[in-house]
Amino acid sequence: MESSEEPSGQQMEEERVLEAAEKWAAPAAWRTSACELSAMPGLDSTPVSIEQLLLTTPPLTGETYTARRHWSRRAASPRQPISAGHGEDFFELLCARAAAGSRTRSGGCGVASGAANMNSFLAGAVACALVLSVQGFYTTGDDVIELNPSTFHREVIQSDSLWFVEFYAPWCGHCQRLTADWKKVATALKGIVKVGAVDADQHKSLGSQYGIRGFPTIKIFGANKNKPEDYQGGRTSQAIVDAAMNALRSLVKDRLGGKSGGSDHSRQSGGGSKKDVMELTDDNFDQTVLNSEDVWMVEFFAPWCGHCKNLEPEWAAAATDIKEQTKGKVRLGAVDATVHQGLASRYGIRGFPTIKIFRKGEDPEDYDGGRSRSDIVARALDLFSENAPPPELLEILNEDILKKTCDDYQLCIIAVLPHILDTGASGRNGYLEVMLKMAEKYKKKMWGWLWTEAGAQMELESSLGIGGFGYPAMAAINARKMKFALLKGSFSETGIHEFLRDLSVGRGSTAPVGGGALPKINTVAPWDGKDGELPTEDDIDLSDVELDDLGKDEL
Repeated sequence: MESSEEPSGQQMEEERVLEAAEKWAAPAAWRTSACELSAMPGLDSTPVSIEQLLLTTPPLTGETYTARRHWSRRAASPRQPISAGHGEDFFELLCARAAAGSRTRSGGCGVASGAANMNSFLAGAVACALVLSVQGFYTTGDDVIELNPSTFHREVIQSDSLWFVEFYAPWCGHCQRLTADWKKVATALKGIVKVGAVDADQHKSLGSQYGIRGFPTIKIFGANKNKPEDYQGGRTSQAIVDAAMNALRSLVKDRLGGKSGGSDHSRQSGGGSKKDVMELTDDNFDQTVLNSEDVWMVEFFAPWCGHCKNLEPEWAAAATDIKEQTKGKVRLGAVDATVHQGLASRYGIRGFPTIKIFRKGEDPEDYDGGRSRSDIVARALDLFSENAPPPELLEILNEDILKKTCDDYQLCIIAVLPHILDTGASGRNGYLEVMLKMAEKYKKKMWGWLWTEAGAQMELESSLGIGGFGYPAMAAINARKMKFALLKGSFSETGIHEFLRDLSVGRGSTAPVGGGALPKINTVAPWDGKDGELPTEDDIDLSDVELDDLGKDEL
């Protein structure tokens, strides 16, 4: 197997490298003669630091020292001395960064080793400076799918397909030699195995995310997309196609055996789905978030960030819960801050992940709560309750009202109040006021609230075991499970609060709804808000009735 070439300064301090590269790529530096170079101090084996090297005047052209290998493999400080003979990587860095006087990548730098003489280095420098830049290896006409940070997750991670992905750098000679074979592989496997490519020199976040240390690196994204395997075989099209078919057979065998062959995304999300997280961009952010009447919780992330990866399944699962429990009034979104840098800059994003809360017409607020699914849901429900009106308290007038309320909400709280003749309007309004206060107190629970008059819905009372006496009464119904719980305490703020609090934490006894379904509901007229009136009886004239005769007849 061919050796991999080291990437050009992927982990170096960006500004320092660019500054040095621009300085060293000046025309005067390229015209420096071999005699002048050999006469300059510091070109023997005397150790110098990276910082000294960067600041050398007149500028060197990459003579004998490097940053990358010493830094990345020994975790050296920029001021720590490095030894001679490591000039190759640093020289490549300068070629890649500054040959065209900008951040354009240059291709095919034929660099002598650090042990070669100065003339070889100078010749390599001039050749590298004159080489044309390379923008990329693949076009839309190829069967190779070009991937970037904004498409990688959607195309690869959320896919059920088997993927072979090449991470390359345009300046890398081994990558250039692999290009033709990689195109052949993509064509041969079209419709069978997905073949992609990532310019990891341009998209460093993806290279860092998958630990790319050399080019080209080929990774296999199979059943578990979050744990890709390294391809270790030959670099010919035949060898890669053979490896792809073996990987495909293994994937199919696992699926036949009952193992998951998909992206495994839904399990990682704890039952949530990424579809409930809105992908936000520079183009859609203002219209989607800032102009929305809904409350938004937005995560700013970087694909290479470990904490972001840990948050992703929690964020997706929370999004699904929140969508259901707030009826879409609180929404979750995500911004890839490495791609949409304008948004990250606008909101001062300095670390990942950063979560901000957006309400229409207000400045964004930092979210500083926990990162678990339950923590995120709890904060979202608080946001919802802060902005939501109190829930309606509805009288059960027909079957539709009961069914819609109990079907739409996790629980429906039903009160059966005494007949209006027993309490009068003031007494009934007192009971309704207690219910309204409890509905406000528990509005973040998103429960439905209903009431009916005793005797109006006898089948409902029977199915809940209320049975025609003991009014006022209250029951909480879970229509999905067809179970209910009865209020055992007093019909007061304290008694109802204790009842609902126990329900909230899963305490209290439950029973199945009688008949296993919601009962038939009578259609009744709504209460007019007035006191009840006894029915009037017709007056009977008894003047013509002979009571004596009536008694005889009865005898």
